[in-house]
Amino acid sequence: MTPLHHGRHAGVIVPTFSIRSASDWGVGEIPDLAGMAAWLASAGQGSLHTLPLVERATGERSPYSALSAFAIDPIHVGVDLVEDFVAIGGRAALADVERDAIGRLRAQRGIDYGGVRTLKQRALELAFARVERDELVGETPRVRRFDAFRAAEAAWLEDYTLYRALRAAQGDTSWVGWPDDLRRRDRTACLQAREALRRPMTFLAYLQWIAHEQLADARRVAKRCGVEIVGDLPFTVAVDSADVWARQDDFDVAVSIGAPPDEFNADGQDWSLPAFRWEAVRGDGFRWLRDRLAHAGRWLDGTRLDHVVGYFRTFIRPPDGPSHFEPPLPDAQRALGAAALDVVREAAASMRVIVEDLGDVPPFVREEMAARRLPGYRVLRWESDGPTFRDPREFPPGSIATTGTHDTSALAAWWSDELDQDARSRLAEVPVFEALRDAGPAFTPAVHEALLDGLYASGSDTALLPIQDVFGTPDRINTPATIGDHNWGYRIPLAVEQLASASGRERAAWLRAIARRHGRAA
Repeated sequence: MTPLHHGRHAGVIVPTFSIRSASDWGVGEIPDLAGMAAWLASAGQGSLHTLPLVERATGERSPYSALSAFAIDPIHVGVDLVEDFVAIGGRAALADVERDAIGRLRAQRGIDYGGVRTLKQRALELAFARVERDELVGETPRVRRFDAFRAAEAAWLEDYTLYRALRAAQGDTSWVGWPDDLRRRDRTACLQAREALRRPMTFLAYLQWIAHEQLADARRVAKRCGVEIVGDLPFTVAVDSADVWARQDDFDVAVSIGAPPDEFNADGQDWSLPAFRWEAVRGDGFRWLRDRLAHAGRWLDGTRLDHVVGYFRTFIRPPDGPSHFEPPLPDAQRALGAAALDVVREAAASMRVIVEDLGDVPPFVREEMAARRLPGYRVLRWESDGPTFRDPREFPPGSIATTGTHDTSALAAWWSDELDQDARSRLAEVPVFEALRDAGPAFTPAVHEALLDGLYASGSDTALLPIQDVFGTPDRINTPATIGDHNWGYRIPLAVEQLASASGRERAAWLRAIARRHGRAA
């Protein structure tokens, strides 16, 4: 697949869960990506970058702690657009209390993941009952499409549906506590389980079919608008996941991984995610990574490779004993990462791949990326030589210039709350930011435009803005090393439909003018 955009262009990071619409059920939905892409096109933006769509592990809010590396989280299905739900009367098929719950969930400032998940599960079970009654008994065109999806995605779908069905049958517990034969994936036990759990497995496959078809529809609309949809490939998945259960030789669940201590966190970070057994992974030709990239290429225009340094060296946190890097020696780290990036370049084919190369990254990581023409990030606030900010115009073309990530504060908070006046003055010394010379701590419209103007002037082929920085709000998506409802619950201030209003059109025209000024929009 040939990327739509070559050379200079701009894009926006829009977490799917953050999108609002007039009909959502309390969380952003896949069909909303189409409306958001249309608005981004009007704003001169050529790509929509979303966070992982993969299904979250039980009780998790973070899309980086996944129950599957392939399955789309059904929480993002646009239920009102599911043909089978419409056929049973839509929301009228729900009980009064359930319809009332939709309004309550939509009215919340954040996201009640548990409440939305329970409600959508109920609605989609009703929709599936209609499919069972009216279509699965025959050979309708929709059933043929469903069967074709199951056949095409069988490599991951069969393990996923079996795992999810078994998990429910085992009292919603992770595979590590299952009876020994199921925990070990004994062939006879699994065959018996497939037969006994045929109905719930079919339902789970149905949910994935609906979710993937909605993504394909949204992508088609976006491409007609000239906007690519770029996904996100988490570095790994949760211990409680179909993938770890299915590929136990590849993972060490006795330890966890994280980030080493740095200037932002003296204790480092423990992500409570399993470590790779790199010898087994490399010996298998990185097959799991290949499969994930191939899946992304079937459903998206591009993907972001999360935590690339982890493919070179992983920070291991044992329950007892000192933390350490694996592999421990730089030569082995470089060889491992180079082999992984060769697989990325090969498996991705012509799909756009961008690489998250932030944090404590040894120089050889970026050298290997450059050798394969894999673009990394230049985050405005971190691009400095001591006290001196770097001129964005000197960023290399093969890079992504951005104001922040899903793990940083918003631009408004950075300017007003995190920079002191001396730092603001030093930023204003960079020629592209000279409009900031007399600016104080207030994040005014003039400050906002000057910061974006300087970023869009960068030498990077891609300028990328988190959606909060488009609207200039101080909202934050995630604060690393913290857990709570304050994370992964951000919702965009305007619903998709409201983007067509005067205020939405005005914001789009403003952003398009900045993009045009710097050769990033037609």
